[in-house]
Amino acid sequence: MTLSCIALVVTLLLFQVRGHLNLSEDDNIPKEWVLLHVVQGHIGAGNYSYLRLNHDGRIILHMRSLKGDADIYVSDKTLRPSFDTYKLQSVTCGQDVVIVPRDFVRPVGIAIYGHPSYKESEFEMRVFYDQTVPQDPFDKGSYTSEDGQPSKSPQAADGDIQEEESILWTILIGLLKIILEILF
Repeated sequence: MTLSCIALVVTLLLFQVRGHLNLSEDDNIPKEWVLLHVVQGHIGAGNYSYLRLNHDGRIILHMRSLKGDADIYVSDKTLRPSFDTYKLQSVTCGQDVVIVPRDFVRPVGIAIYGHPSYKESEFEMRVFYDQTVPQDPFDKGSYTSEDGQPSKSPQAADGDIQEEESILWTILIGLLKIILEILF
C-alpha cells in the first residue's frame, strides 16, 4: 500500500514538473529543425522590441508569451516593422509562430510588440533553421564548400562591384576635368 502511494506521488510530481518545463511543446518541434537562438525578454504595453535576423534559409520563429501577450511582426523591407508596416505577423494570445521564407532579403527585421491590454509581457522566442528545405545550388551568391556546407560566394557582391565602378567613374571624371582645364 505504501509503495503504491509513493509511486502515485512520484507520478503526480513528474506530471507537474513536465507541465512547468513545457516538454509537450518541445515534442512538437520536428527533428529536422536546428535551434539557432533562444531570446527571452520583457516588453511594456504598446511598445516594440526589435531584433535582426541575418541567417539564410527558411527560419521558424517560435514564440510563447510567458506573461501577458507579445506579438511578432516581420519584414524584409524595414528593420523596424510595426502593425502598420510588416510582411508576416502572428498575433495570437498564446503561441506565435512565423515562418520566414528563404527568399526574404536579409537582414530581416523582427518586432516583438507588447499588447496594450497587459502592463508588461514576458516572452521566450526560439529561432529554428529548417533543414528540410533543399538549398538551390544555382542560387545567386551561394555555393557548397568542400565539406558540403552551404557558404557565401567568395566573389564580390553586386553592391561592391557598383561601388568600385562608382570610384572609377569619379577618378575618370576628375582626370577629364583636369585635362579640360589645361586645354581651355
